[in-house]
Amino acid sequence: MIRLAIQSKGRLNEDSLQLLHDAGISVDDAKRKFLGKAADFPLEVLYLRDDDIPGVVADGASDIGIVGLNEVEETGAAVKVIRKLGFGNCRISLAVPKTADYTGPEWFNGKSIATSYPNILRRYLADNKIDATIREIKGSVEIAPAAGIADAIFDIVSSGGTLISNGLSEVEKVFWSEAVLIARPGLTAEKEALLKSILFRIDAVEESRGKKYILMNLPNDRIEDAIALLPAMRSPTIMPLAAEGWSSLHSVIDGGSLWQTVEALKGIGAEGILVLNLDKVID
Repeated sequence: MIRLAIQSKGRLNEDSLQLLHDAGISVDDAKRKFLGKAADFPLEVLYLRDDDIPGVVADGASDIGIVGLNEVEETGAAVKVIRKLGFGNCRISLAVPKTADYTGPEWFNGKSIATSYPNILRRYLADNKIDATIREIKGSVEIAPAAGIADAIFDIVSSGGTLISNGLSEVEKVFWSEAVLIARPGLTAEKEALLKSILFRIDAVEESRGKKYILMNLPNDRIEDAIALLPAMRSPTIMPLAAEGWSSLHSVIDGGSLWQTVEALKGIGAEGILVLNLDKVID
C-alpha cells in the first residue's frame, strides 16, 4: 500500500482525482472524509490543505503527494519532485496599486509587501538587493493595499481578474508553478514499485493528451504522399482493402494540426477519413 496526499478541496483536488481516474485508479467518494482508498489499486488518499502536503510527505506520514510547486518551494520541505503534471498552472507575482508610479523593482525599496509566500519573496528581494518589509497574511492578500496594510502584494496570479477587481497591476512575475508529484526520500522497494506503476499510468495518460487517432482509405499510389503528411509514433499502419489498388492507413497525429492535415490528405485523394479520441498511449 502507498499513501498519496492531495488537496482536500479546490481545483487541484478535482484535477488530481481526474488524473487518478484517467490512470485507472478509482478512489471512493471522499467528501467529509480525511482518508480514502482506491478500489482497484493499493493506494490510500490523504486529503489535506495544500500548504500541509510537502511537510506531511517529508515527515513520512504520506509517501507521495500532488501539490503546487509553489508550496514545495515555500516550505522548503525535504521532498523529491518526481514529475510535473501539467495542470494547476499559475505564477506568483508582485502587484502594486494602479495609481502607483512604478519604475521597476527598485520601487519596492522602503515599501511593505503583503504575502502568503514570505520565503519565496524573501529570496527574490535578496537576489535583487531590495530592502522591503514583508507582511505575512493568510487569506485575502489582494485587499492589503486598499486596507492600508501594505503598499503592494506578492500573490498567486492565474487570469489576473482578481488583481484588476482590486485596483492592482501585476508588475513583476517572479515564480512559475504547476502541480507536481512529490515523494519522500527512502521509499521501500515495495512502494518504489507502486510509484513506478503509478508513473507508468500517468505517462500513458499524458502521452495521449492532444493526440488523435486517424484512419482513412486512399489509393496505393498516394501512400507515400500520405506518410509524408503523417508523423506517426513509429510509422503508419497500412492494410490492403478488398477494392483493388486501395489501402487503409492508420496513424496518430497532433490534434493541434488536425484540420490542416485532414485537408491535405483529402487533397491527395484520401476518403472515408475517421478521427477518434485517444484514451491512453503506451510506448
